Amino acid sequence: MRIFVPSAALLVGCFCIPAAYAEPLFVSHAANADYRSVQQAIDALPAEGGNVRIAPGVYREKVKISKSGVHMEGTGRKPEDTVIVYGDGAINVGGTARSATLDAAGDALRLENLTIQNDYALNPANPPSQAVALSVTGDRDVVTRVRLLGAQDTLFAGKGSNGRMSRQYFSNCYIEGHVDFIFGNAKAWFRQCELHGLANQAVIYTAQSKAAPDEDSGYVFDHCRLTADPAAGYIALGRPWRPYATVVFLAAKIDAPVIAEGWREWTPGKTNTLRTSYYAEYRSFGVGANPSGREPHSHQLTDGEAARWSLGVFFGGATDWLPRER
Repeated sequence: MRIFVPSAALLVGCFCIPAAYAEPLFVSHAANADYRSVQQAIDALPAEGGNVRIAPGVYREKVKISKSGVHMEGTGRKPEDTVIVYGDGAINVGGTARSATLDAAGDALRLENLTIQNDYALNPANPPSQAVALSVTGDRDVVTRVRLLGAQDTLFAGKGSNGRMSRQYFSNCYIEGHVDFIFGNAKAWFRQCELHGLANQAVIYTAQSKAAPDEDSGYVFDHCRLTADPAAGYIALGRPWRPYATVVFLAAKIDAPVIAEGWREWTPGKTNTLRTSYYAEYRSFGVGANPSGREPHSHQLTDGEAARWSLGVFFGGATDWLPRER
């Protein structure tokens, strides 16, 4: 690995080189590439993380990132140019979490200008199953200009295995799927993202899983656009995976024909969690916006109520880890 050391970093008696000065590791399909797979480059990073740049191409592999401080970026002109894809389903790998194409558990993660896909559902021979494209469970994680492609359970935005709060920020991303395709219990903010429902008998954009009233989690979608394939049926904004699910849409452009109620019960006729969940909208517009017809337990926010869900308030004022684009 090539290292650049500025004179200020040269310390007498110390041969350690700060990771911040390490040149990025490059991944490419080129014959002379140092790393031909993304996982090889991740494994080669020091314990404190570092930068990985990925040349355009399709990388068919599962990737696991457990180190913190990893910044992974596609070098193409657009996210479609660099694709990490695999095709595991929960049904054949022993659980939803194990199906993820990219499993990112480290803190201070940065993903940028990439496509991450789970193509399990594209094989008609496969039985229906959850199949995660991206599982992200670290704290202070930022995902920018990333396409997440899947079907059921595309994006798991959740807490880590120890239950610690995970703050996550998604910006200008495209996320597609059908049933519960953004799910989990992270404290996640989505800015100017497109959520696209695929052709399916049901499309449910979110399945947030806040399990207790004092759990510090929830999803906020700020100026996002909701779309759907013309063949998509029964489109809902979300359903509560756990009793205190929390999802807020701020100024959403709903270009999909969402059901009038907007939100649905986890299992209609069997569960009764809409009354304890917090589902809210502020100035939604488009063909799927229907403030007067929404589920009675949901909320249409006033200006003052919406201010409580602003970016700074949502993250408790601790926003120094967020990108400057805000």
